Amino acid sequence: MSLAYAECPLDVRESLAAQYFVDAIRDEDTQHSTRLMDAKDLKSSLTYSMKYEAARTVSKTSKHVRSIETEDHMSREIDDKFEFFFNRLEKLLNSSVSGRKNTPRRNPNVTCWKCNKKGHVQRECQAITSNQEN
Repeated sequence: MSLAYAECPLDVRESLAAQYFVDAIRDEDTQHSTRLMDAKDLKSSLTYSMKYEAARTVSKTSKHVRSIETEDHMSREIDDKFEFFFNRLEKLLNSSVSGRKNTPRRNPNVTCWKCNKKGHVQRECQAITSNQEN
């Protein structure tokens, strides 16, 4: 750079070196941030871009740190109560469903076509016929 612009003043050469440095930065965010800083010399551009990269690296690594969870005594108590009531409701529901399956429907107004008695239908008839004995 010094030989190419030998006749230019030192501050112009420093400014050109800073511009070339900023143009050569591969990371778009770092390049954009360094360009907005509008550094006049290479040293300040380099210093700023290194600080910017370091800050970004630190902020990226802090996202990967495991979070610490503290357990509140009150929330644990609420969870236990919820689990107790949920289990209780599940038992009641299961007993209700199983009770419905085991008890036959008894309608006193229906008449059996097999034995002609009231209170049940033919498929629930308890009367024994000669065909069923065989």
